[in-house]
Amino acid sequence: MNFRKFWKIEYTLTLFAIFAVFVLLLPTTIQNARQASLISRWNEKYNRVTYMFSVLKTHANEDIIKSLKRAKTNEERTKLLILLMQPYLRISTNNVPTRHYHPKFMNNSKINKDEYYYFKDFYFAENNTIIGIKELEQHSTGEPLFMLMFDMNGLLPPNRWGKDIFGINIYSEGHIEPFGKNFDMSDLKLDCSEKGLGINCSYYYIIGGGFDE
Repeated sequence: MNFRKFWKIEYTLTLFAIFAVFVLLLPTTIQNARQASLISRWNEKYNRVTYMFSVLKTHANEDIIKSLKRAKTNEERTKLLILLMQPYLRISTNNVPTRHYHPKFMNNSKINKDEYYYFKDFYFAENNTIIGIKELEQHSTGEPLFMLMFDMNGLLPPNRWGKDIFGINIYSEGHIEPFGKNFDMSDLKLDCSEKGLGINCSYYYIIGGGFDE
């Protein structure tokens, strides 16, 4: 009788221990599953954008491309770029209210207005995503003309680079590259960690890099 009672207590304690471990691991498991989903969506988005620019480069209206190069102001060039991309990404011409949207780096640090990766122009696009557009000062043809950022789940958190935000460079000759394209694997992995900015995750995940679990 005492043996049965002891066995029941031991069995109950074992169940409690298993349940406690499950409860502790559940948030991490959910977070990892969510991150894996966002990475998968980013890879799909990048493939679509790559295809889009290859089509634009081949079939886009030459007048629009010439106008893009001749445009005198940032606003004019941005409007023309949106016009080119709109049929493919369903970009809305209505800006995202910036008072409700404040992207951060992966390490949760704030992106100041004078920083290179600060975007001020955001637009809603397909599937509730947010696209940021920034024109760059081009000193040579080898430098990017625009930067695009993609927040894969829009206004929903975490709104952090390398988590749900990724980006590409657009060059004047029509090709694109994900952020981090010219970094080696060790630098990519370091930046794509909780201590890094998360900018170069854009390329790191495309080449099969894993997120820090």
